[in-house]
Amino acid sequence: MRTAGIHQAVFFYIIMNPIINIKNLSKSFIDESSNENTMILHHIDFHMNDGEFVSLIGPSGCGKSTLLNIISGLDNPDNGEINISDIQSNNRLGKLSYMQQKDLLLPWKTVLDNSILGLEVQNENKRVSEQKAVELLETFGLSGYENYYPNQISGGMRQRASFLRTILTNKKILLLDEPFSALDSITRSQMQKWLLKLWKQFNKTILLVTHDIDEAIFLSDRIYVMQNNNFNSMQIIHVELPRPRTREIVLDDSFIKIKKEILPLIEN
Repeated sequence: MRTAGIHQAVFFYIIMNPIINIKNLSKSFIDESSNENTMILHHIDFHMNDGEFVSLIGPSGCGKSTLLNIISGLDNPDNGEINISDIQSNNRLGKLSYMQQKDLLLPWKTVLDNSILGLEVQNENKRVSEQKAVELLETFGLSGYENYYPNQISGGMRQRASFLRTILTNKKILLLDEPFSALDSITRSQMQKWLLKLWKQFNKTILLVTHDIDEAIFLSDRIYVMQNNNFNSMQIIHVELPRPRTREIVLDDSFIKIKKEILPLIEN
């Protein structure tokens, strides 16, 4: 796998403290229309360090969500190694927090009840779970809305309620599959800044799948660009921009340079 970065002199990336390490991973599916075996992921190498924010971008059908499903334990590779810190590779399911594209809030449950669903699955005491959730309502911008139902709140608030549920499960690693794609641009921008605050506040390791190049650059330490070609190759982009980041950074020459580096990789 060739490594790309904003400094051409950088040839190696030192893995300081890998929390996820994937080597030579492949995955194929049977195409129902042709009944032929279709390779989705081909000899993928991937790693994340403890506390990193990494984004995964690429064209539709290149295998982004498939890779997330495999990391989470919802699916298994045909071959390759998956090493996740403190988790046995054959026992991944339920050990990582996985937030999918839709908020998946239950319409008949209140914001508070939806937020503690993960804890209920873990057989936590309901009163204790509710207390944990109530203590975080203000942090998640949901104070005063705990007794509202999903159809009574905005899309951004539903996403925050879904994040609250994800955070309450208290897993170190968060897998986010395009969580902001259904939001309008203003709400999406607000949610991105809010997510960065939560990432630092709760000391999480985040892997985000997105189609939005600006979003990936704004949020990430590194970006994996998946290419939909015969070899399903992945390029690494290092985002060497200062933190904390504000929206004005998208006008910075360094931001634009990274974007220009990514665009031809997506288009090929």
